[in-house]
Amino acid sequence: MHNKNPIKLFLVDDHQMVIEGIKSLLQNENCIELVGFATTAEKCLQFFKMQSCDVILMDISLPDKNGIELCKFITINYPKVKVIALSTHNQGTYVRKMMESGATGYLLKNADKHEIIKAIQLVFNGEKYLTFEAERALRYENDLQNKLPQLTKREKEVLYHIVAGLTNLQISEKLFISIDTVDSHRKNLHSKLNVKKTAMLIKYANENNLLL
Repeated sequence: MHNKNPIKLFLVDDHQMVIEGIKSLLQNENCIELVGFATTAEKCLQFFKMQSCDVILMDISLPDKNGIELCKFITINYPKVKVIALSTHNQGTYVRKMMESGATGYLLKNADKHEIIKAIQLVFNGEKYLTFEAERALRYENDLQNKLPQLTKREKEVLYHIVAGLTNLQISEKLFISIDTVDSHRKNLHSKLNVKKTAMLIKYANENNLLL
């Protein structure tokens, strides 16, 4: 059925092959009109200064800013625009972060034409769409998050700097707190995460994506 008002789609991906592939898939679809594309977050934001669209297919890995930050910016500043993540990443952490940043869809780059069109239409109509692998990964990630010890905002900040290799003194200067307070947070982290050495703390943080 011919749609008088096709869904206006914008594509953000730094790989020309992906852009050409999506263009080719959608060129004969009356219900979707590709109104433009950008290879960087900056070019995407330039587009929105002059024009708009209904749905964005957005890669997470961009050269100048990650898609998670870009997604958050777009959904806050252009709330009518729907964002679908388009990624090679099927880890639950990425899915969770994109959905938390306002995306209402998540597609993997191995999706076929039928699935891409279905996702665009559902999201445009106010529904969510997660590809099967993304939904499964998100469910696993949420279960994992519920089992992990809950850290305070300050503990996460201290942990971030510990992983970056900073000393207690350097952390105290960065966060404008006393060395004793840093030491107290460090002890709390060791206790909460049940680790004895800094190397084990760093390993645990990385393996469980505590810094994402």
